[in-house]
Amino acid sequence: MHTSNGRWLSLRFALRELRGGLRGFYVFVACIALGSMAIAGVGSLAASLTDGLAREGRVILGGDLAFTLIQREATANERAFLDAHGKTSSAATMRAMARTASSQATLVEMKAVDDAYPLFGQATLEPSDGLAEALMQRNGVFGAVADPTLMARLELKPGARIAIGNANFEVRAALTNEPDKLAGGIGFGPRLLVSQDALRATGLLQPGSLVRWHYRVRLANDASDSATKVVAAQARAQLPEAGWDIRSRNNASPQLERNVERFTQFLTIVGLTALLVGGVGVGNAVKSHLDRRREAIATMKALGASGGRVFTIYLVQALLLAFVGGAIGGLFGAILPYAISWTFGAIIPLPIVPALHPRELALALIYGLLTALVFALWPLGRAHDIPVAELFREMVAPQPRYPRRRYIAFTLIAIVVLAALAVLLAYDRRVALIYVAIAAVVFVLFRGVAALLMILASKVPRPRSTGLRMAVANIHRPGALTPTIVLSLGLGITLLVTVIEIDGNLRHQFSNELPARAPSFYFLDIPADQGARFETFVSRQVPSAKLEEVPMLRGRIVSGGGIPVENIKPKDEAAWVLQSDRGITYSADIPTGSRLVEGKWWAPDYNGPPLVSFEKRIADGLGLKLGDPIIVNVLGRNITATIANTRTVDWESLGINFVMVFSPNSFRGAPHTNLATLAYPGGSTPAQEAAVLRAVAESFPMVTTVRVKDALDAVGSIIANLVLAIRGASAITLIAAALVLGGALAAGHRHRVYDAVILKTLGATRLRLLSAYGMEYLLIGAATALFGMISGSLAAWLIVAQLMHLSFAWQPWPALAAALAAVSVTVALGLAGTYAALGQKPAPILRNL
Repeated sequence: MHTSNGRWLSLRFALRELRGGLRGFYVFVACIALGSMAIAGVGSLAASLTDGLAREGRVILGGDLAFTLIQREATANERAFLDAHGKTSSAATMRAMARTASSQATLVEMKAVDDAYPLFGQATLEPSDGLAEALMQRNGVFGAVADPTLMARLELKPGARIAIGNANFEVRAALTNEPDKLAGGIGFGPRLLVSQDALRATGLLQPGSLVRWHYRVRLANDASDSATKVVAAQARAQLPEAGWDIRSRNNASPQLERNVERFTQFLTIVGLTALLVGGVGVGNAVKSHLDRRREAIATMKALGASGGRVFTIYLVQALLLAFVGGAIGGLFGAILPYAISWTFGAIIPLPIVPALHPRELALALIYGLLTALVFALWPLGRAHDIPVAELFREMVAPQPRYPRRRYIAFTLIAIVVLAALAVLLAYDRRVALIYVAIAAVVFVLFRGVAALLMILASKVPRPRSTGLRMAVANIHRPGALTPTIVLSLGLGITLLVTVIEIDGNLRHQFSNELPARAPSFYFLDIPADQGARFETFVSRQVPSAKLEEVPMLRGRIVSGGGIPVENIKPKDEAAWVLQSDRGITYSADIPTGSRLVEGKWWAPDYNGPPLVSFEKRIADGLGLKLGDPIIVNVLGRNITATIANTRTVDWESLGINFVMVFSPNSFRGAPHTNLATLAYPGGSTPAQEAAVLRAVAESFPMVTTVRVKDALDAVGSIIANLVLAIRGASAITLIAAALVLGGALAAGHRHRVYDAVILKTLGATRLRLLSAYGMEYLLIGAATALFGMISGSLAAWLIVAQLMHLSFAWQPWPALAAALAAVSVTVALGLAGTYAALGQKPAPILRNL
C-alpha cells in the first residue's frame, strides 16, 4: 500500500470508487449545492448592488456633494461657499395636500427644483417635452409633473389642474424616472415635481414649515474622492453652526446601504442555516456510504491498509463531493444577479450592476467545504479503529462508538473555524454571535430530544398491541433512525415555525386594526398663529373626536455629553436618532403618553438655562445621563441644554411623542408650526375620515393631512416585501430539510428490507407492518413537532422582541398547522419507502444473511 507515490494513493482510491457514480450521494451534493447557492447568490447580488450604488453615486445623490438644511434656506455666506466650489443646484422637499376641482384631496411628496436640476442623470417625462418646459408658468398657471400613481389616484390626465396651498398647477406630464429618488428615502405619498417659484406661490413656506432644502454641488474638473472630503471638512470648519447634513457621492444613500448590508447578513444566515441543515444530510450520507462499503473497507484492512489510510480515502472522497456541490451552488449563485437584472431590472428601483464576484463565490465554496468537513469527520473517524471482524458483525448489530480523540478534536476545530468565519465576516457581529449560539443550542436540543425519546421508549411498559410494541421497539433499537429523523425534522419545523411567527407578528403590527388609542390623522404645518382657529374648526366638524396640538420644530443633534455626534458610538436601537434631523417640542408639563423615570420635571414658570427631557431607552443607547449637556442645531443655531430628566414613551399608541422635549424658554420667539392629532374615541368610518380630509384641505390649504392608516399601509407594503423575501430565502432551507429527511429515510431502507423479510417470514402481514412503521414515524414526528414548535416560537420571539424591538404575540394555530403538515409529510415519506421495502422477495435476502 505504501509506494513512492503514496501521497496520491488516497486520491486515486477515492476517484476509483466514484467511477461507479454518485449513488447514495445525491442528497449530499444537493444539500451543499443549495446552501452554497444561497450564500453565493446573496453575496453576488449584494456586491452587484453595492457596485451599482458606488457607480451611480453621483446620480443617486444628485451631485458630488449634497448639503441639506431643515426649515430654512442657505444664507448668502453659505450659498457663496457652495458656489465657490462648483456648480450648485437647489431643491426643496416637503409634504403637501393636492386638491382637485371635484374636492378630491391626497398627500403628495412635493419637490421644488431650480433650472440647474438635475446635475447628473435625467428626469424622464411622458410626454417628453423637457423638464423646464413642463414646469414653466403659462398664462398665470405653473406647470407640474406627477408620479403616475398620483395621476391614477386623482384620475388626472396631462392638462388637468390641481391646487396646492394658494396656487393652481397644470399637470403637464407623468414623471417616469426621477434620477435622485433613492436619496429621498421612504415617502408617504407620490412625487409631484414643481419649480421653486411655484412653491413660493403656494404660501407653504411659512416660518417653521417642515421643509428641507437640498443643495447639490458638482465639483469642478471631475474632482476625486479626496477632494469631496476636503470640501466637506471645509464646510464644517468654516460654517460650524450651519447645522447641515453633508453627504458625498460615496454615501449617497446611507440608510439604503445599511439596509442592504443588514439584509445581506440575514440572507447569508439563511444560507448558512441551509448548509447546517444540509450538513445533517452530509453526515447521514457518509455514514450510509461507509455502511455500504463495509466489505471494501474490510478487504483493504485485510490487505494491510491502516485505519488512517481508510479515513483519508473517504475524507478525500467527501471533500471532492463537497467541492462538486459547492461549485454547482456557486455557479447558480453567480447567475442570480444577472437573472434578477434581466427579469426585474426595469421595475426594481435599484442600480444593480451584475458581474462575477470571485470573492463571494470563493467564500460560498469555503462555507460548503467547511460544513461538509464538520459533519463528515465524526462518522469517518469512527471507521478508523473498527476491526475487520467487527465491521462484518456491525451489519447485524451496529453499536454506537466515539472516534479517536484526534478526530473529535478535528471536528471541534472545524466547528470553531466555521463559527468564527460566520462571525468575523458579519455586518453585525452581535447578531452573528447570537445566531451561532442559537444554532448550537438547537442542535444540542434535538440531539437531547432524540436521546430522551429513545430512553423513554426503552423504559415504557410493553404495549399489548403488537404493532405498537414494534413501533416503540424501533424507536430505541440499535441503528434506529430516531436521531436522524428528530434532527432533520426538528430543524425544518423550527425554521418553519420561526418564519410563520415572524410573518404573523409583522403583519399584526402593520396590517391589523390600529391601537384603540391611536389617532386617525396627523396634521402638519399648522401655522402657530392659526392654532386656536384650527382647533375650533375641527371641533365643529367632529365634536366627538379628540384633537391634541403641540408646537413642533426640527433639530439635529450636534453633540451629546461633550462628545461630537460623529464620535458617539450608539447602540443599534438608538442609532436612528443621530442619522437625521428629529422632531422636537417644548412643554411646561409632562406630555401625554410619557412617564417620568429619572430626575424632576421643570416648574411651569421655569426661566433658567435650557433643559431637556430625553426618552430613557434612547438616552441609555447614546450613553447619556442626567446632567449631561446636549447641543441641538435648530434653524441654524446651536442650542445647548442640560438633560434634566428621562422618561419612557408609549410609542405604540401612535400618538404625539418626541425623543426630546425642551423647557418652554429654550425656543422663546423661535418660528415654528404646530403638530396635531385627531382621534375618535369610538372609532371612525372611512366616510367620516374622507369628510374631515376634504374639509381641512379646503379651509386650511397650508395644512398637510396624513392619514395614519395610509402611512401604516406604506410601511406595511415594505414589510410585506421583506416577509416575501424571508419566505423565499427560507424555502431553500426547508428544501434542504426535506432532502435530509428523505435521505435519512432512504438510508434506513436497507435495514427496513431485512426487517420486513424476517417479519414476513415469521407470519407478519404487510398491513400490520405498515401500521407498525406508521406509528413509529407518528410517535417520533409528534414528539419532534412539539419541541420544534417551542424552539421556533422562542427563536421568533428573540428576533421580533429583542432584535426588531416590536411586541410579540404568539400565533398558535398557524404554527400548529405547519407542524402537523411536517409530521404528515414525514409519515407519508416513511411509509412510501417502507412500502417499497415490503415488496422485496424474501429468498434473495435470506440467502445473503
